[in-house]
Formats: sequence, C-alpha cells, structure tokens
Amino acid sequence: MASQGVAMTRRTSLHLPPGLAWSEWRRLGRQIFVIADSSAWWLGDWLIYGQNCYPNRYKRAVAETSLDYQTLRNYAWVARKVPVERRREGLGFQHHAEVAGLAAGDQDEWLSRAEEQGWTRNELRRQIRAAQRKDASAAESAVVQIYVAPERQGRWQAAADSAQLELLEWIVRTLDGIAEANSRAEAG
Repeated sequence: MASQGVAMTRRTSLHLPPGLAWSEWRRLGRQIFVIADSSAWWLGDWLIYGQNCYPNRYKRAVAETSLDYQTLRNYAWVARKVPVERRREGLGFQHHAEVAGLAAGDQDEWLSRAEEQGWTRNELRRQIRAAQRKDASAAESAVVQIYVAPERQGRWQAAADSAQLELLEWIVRTLDGIAEANSRAEAG
C-alpha cells in the first residue's frame, strides 16, 4: 500500500497518495513515459550485447524475459540499425524504427526533419512514404510481387537477419548475385 505522500510502484500497479499535487502528478507521468520509451532502446542494446558476448546463451536469455521473440528481435534490429550517436533524445523509439531501414544519411535527414517539424511517428511515416512514392514514380522501375509459404519466408528472414539486412534488400542482393553468376557462366 502507498505510504502517506509517496507514490509506490508495483509490478502491476502504481499507487498514488491522496492529495497529490498537479505538478507532481505531471512529473510522474513524464518519468513513466521516459522509462517506457527508453525500455525499447535498453532491451535492443541489451540483446545486441548478448548476441556479441554470449552467442550460446542468447536464446535462453531471450526466453527468460518472457517477452515476445519478434518484439525483442525488432528492438534489437532498430538498435543495431540506428547507432547511439544517431539517436535523437527528442524523438521516440518508434520514430527511429521508421527510419531504421534507410541509409545512414537518410536516417539523419528524416530524423532532423521530424525533430524540427515536431512530427509524430505517423506523420514521419507518411512523409517518408510520400517521398518514396515520388522517387519510385520518377525512376523507371518494375514492381515484382511474389507469394511464398510462411516457412520459406521465415528461412529468408533468418538469412537476412544474419546478414544484417532488410528482407527485401537481402532478396535483391541474392537474386543479383545469382544473375551475375549465371551471366559469368554463360560467358565462360
């Protein structure tokens, strides 16, 4: 139970004392938000450290957190793709997740724009997609759509993760490599 005048945290609750001042209530809310928003970064960095230092124990450590494997994998992916020196204090983890698949320079550009314009994560996503559609329509490119069984997609995703690439980038590089090898074989 909460002591008189002191906020008490439990794993499943926050007990606030009666008569809590408005300013204190707001301060607590800001602290809780910072902890919640920071935890994704902390877990991502923790996972990267574990992968580097404890390769044989990493999966067990992940299992012991009782958190969803895919969620943890996403945290680690964003933390790996957006290094500490590129992270912006004024933007949330989800802003960074939106730019994680972009090249370093593009990440900086979009994060700066989001910070300067005060964009929400959804607005940042909308702006990036609009720019990508504009770029795609300017470039003459073809859209190729494939349907694959989930187990095949899982294998491809694991290979892409191992290469530290986005799935689409891994697919393109793999196909380019095969096409180049075939061209060399035909020429030789």
